[in-house]
Amino acid sequence: MSILEVSHIRKTFGRTEVLRDISFSLNKGDVVSIIGSSGSGKTTLLRCLNFLETPDEGTIKVNDELLFDAADPTSMKESEVRKKRLHFGLVFQSFNLFPQYTAMENVMLAKKLLAKQEPGYSKEKLAEIEAQAKDLLRQMGLADRMDNYPHQLSGGQCQRVAIARALALQPDILCFDEPTSALDPELTGEVLRVIRELADQGHTMVIVTHEMAFARDVASHVIFMADGVIVEQGNPKDVIDNPQSERARAFLQKVQH
Repeated sequence: MSILEVSHIRKTFGRTEVLRDISFSLNKGDVVSIIGSSGSGKTTLLRCLNFLETPDEGTIKVNDELLFDAADPTSMKESEVRKKRLHFGLVFQSFNLFPQYTAMENVMLAKKLLAKQEPGYSKEKLAEIEAQAKDLLRQMGLADRMDNYPHQLSGGQCQRVAIARALALQPDILCFDEPTSALDPELTGEVLRVIRELADQGHTMVIVTHEMAFARDVASHVIFMADGVIVEQGNPKDVIDNPQSERARAFLQKVQH
């Protein structure tokens, strides 16, 4: 059974059709890399998956549960959307950490707010959330940076905090929106190593990236988008090394040389 099923998603902004009939699925443990030039709709697709944008048409299912149906307005009730977002952990390209909170507090924040809404919130529960945040930051190689604020961290360290924050709620699917585009080559390597480790651990992921070598090596499936359409999708080596469409060949020739 597919963990994620995206069917016939369409999204417009004004008169501009940004996504046109987008459909794909992935199974538990799959890593899907979405590639394509700027403006092809990759980020909008991720934002639709995370309910930061509302598609005009289509459906989204996770674990065979219908999370969104454009034909049913009730599927976008704000109270329900907040619950649905818990299926996804989103890592933004610009980190989006809260500057007034430490690395530890950023990782704890969402889980702490959710726990406070549940009966039986206690000091013990808070200690459990803090312990989990410490474990995640250690996994990110940030054991000595837990009490630092974002302005005291490098871009790579901020992105690793953002990944820890995304993992804190144990989402079904991790989504990365060009997680290395704001980083220099050395820091890019740091973040890609972490994502590679998450793939090795069996996390299900959707990654928008311009790192073609990374997409080829880590992804189980690659989607090439252009002008809001999926032009090609399939095995990474087929799509990246032997693209069938002229659009994909032109794009890959440009980014690989």
